[in-house]
Amino acid sequence: MTGRVLFSEAAQADLDAIFDWIVDSAGHDRALAYIRRIERRCLDLLPFPQRGTMRDDIRPGLRVIGFERRVAIAFTVRGEDVIVLRLLYAGRSMERAFE
Repeated sequence: MTGRVLFSEAAQADLDAIFDWIVDSAGHDRALAYIRRIERRCLDLLPFPQRGTMRDDIRPGLRVIGFERRVAIAFTVRGEDVIVLRLLYAGRSMERAFE
């Protein structure tokens, strides 16, 4: 597969917010390591992008997978590309994220 993983502006903002929150509570090194693990999980979607739970009730084509029981990764597949739309931390509402 020659696809790419792309992060929407909202997903990048989510990553930044998660990083900032973890820096405040656990320090820079832990925050950076956590963000890198999230990014690696997103990159791991490429070989099999059709995984995850379908959430067409929120947005057509929306798929969601969990990450370390704390983050919901919301993404869609366009051709061979995976577009990460949101990264919702600690139970944030999926429905509200796409209003």
